[in-house]
Amino acid sequence: MKSNRRSFIKKVGLAGAAAIAASHTSFSATEEKNINFITRAFRSPENTPLRVALIGAGGMGSEDMNVALSHDNISIAGVCDLYQGRIEQAKEKWGSSIFTTIDHKEILKRNDVDAVIVGTPDHWHKQICIDALNAGKHVYCEKPMVHSVKEGHEVINAWRKSGKVFQVGSQGLSSLGNEKAKQLLAEGAIGKLNYAEGFWARHSPEGAWQYNIPKDASPQTVDWKRYISNTVDRPFDAMRFFRWRNYLDYGTAMSGDLFVHLFSSLHFITDSKGPEQIAAMGGLRYWKDGREVPDVLLGMFNYPDSAEHAGFNLSLRCNFVDGTSGTTYLRLVGSEGSMNVEWDRVTVQKNTSVHSDDPFLQAKSKETSSAYTGRKKMVGPLETIYKAEEGYKGAHYDHFGNFFHAIRTKGSVAEDPVFGFRAAAPALLCNDSYFKNKHINWDPIKMEVRS
Repeated sequence: MKSNRRSFIKKVGLAGAAAIAASHTSFSATEEKNINFITRAFRSPENTPLRVALIGAGGMGSEDMNVALSHDNISIAGVCDLYQGRIEQAKEKWGSSIFTTIDHKEILKRNDVDAVIVGTPDHWHKQICIDALNAGKHVYCEKPMVHSVKEGHEVINAWRKSGKVFQVGSQGLSSLGNEKAKQLLAEGAIGKLNYAEGFWARHSPEGAWQYNIPKDASPQTVDWKRYISNTVDRPFDAMRFFRWRNYLDYGTAMSGDLFVHLFSSLHFITDSKGPEQIAAMGGLRYWKDGREVPDVLLGMFNYPDSAEHAGFNLSLRCNFVDGTSGTTYLRLVGSEGSMNVEWDRVTVQKNTSVHSDDPFLQAKSKETSSAYTGRKKMVGPLETIYKAEEGYKGAHYDHFGNFFHAIRTKGSVAEDPVFGFRAAAPALLCNDSYFKNKHINWDPIKMEVRS
């Protein structure tokens, strides 16, 4: 998975599966292979034109629209944002004649809108998505799907009633890396999964959400009353508008912003419905700028035995004060090896019987080894790297491709609201565990908190 989160097809056939040779030897070698393309034309026979509107034209929302427009027969039908500066920027980027508004309902009234991208702060996701579904629009909603666990079933129910396509925007889900990892795990490349870990590291003002505050930010250029209308009433505060991730009324902290990506990938790869126990610790160590959320967060999650997989444990970390910076990964550890999963690369590392860094185990190994080892055997590489072929357009492109293909073919997507809620819930409950200083029990099947 890439360190820049800005840049899935549901259970499809994968071509050119490569077997990973088992090795229990000190032989060291690396083998590189391409991750084979699956069918990614995303083109239905008629390739129906689709008109998409953007609600929330900040950094991620604008990038979503740019990626959407890079697909064939996609046009922009309008833009909604509460800051006048973004409205002006939208006209500069996509044409002065496009429809713009500060009221998302004006977008939803339009007959020339087939689908909407919801790129607003998290506290508006639920209501705008439900309004869009009730208006007969397809929805692409940035992650996390909801601002709190209590909102999840409302969105799911509205989606099921609507009959529309709803894609949650954890774009890494549609990566070649995730798809290859899913295949390799099913084939037993690392044996039985027992542990997984993920880490997201940053060390920059932008990475820690100290976003730029425009010089003209004021109640005259920002519709502050509309922004806070579904939360606590406060006087205008540019920090809370432009750096909203730092405040619990609007954002979902590190876990809602970043852990949710790791949950999405892990759940896709393992077919998991989620953990049953959640615990978190952390603290505010560096970015003491008035924010309400930590800049170092550790989460521990217990995944129970299920029809999809045996039980395993998950450890997630996020550090906005990391001196190494840029270190982001999802690692699956099994009984015979491990697998590092990135959006365009998968690295499989096999187990070895040599305990090179443990003198005690080395000594015990000598006690049990035979003087005669028998005939030598063929060995495979201890490390195999799968890389996306040159020309790969990336997970973000493919995620929108899957969304548009599902709309045109009346099909489905991998990250629908049920999947999206199961990825968001443990991330949101990680916050609850941190702020309430207690373990949280979750029912991943019923998707509800256990008392």
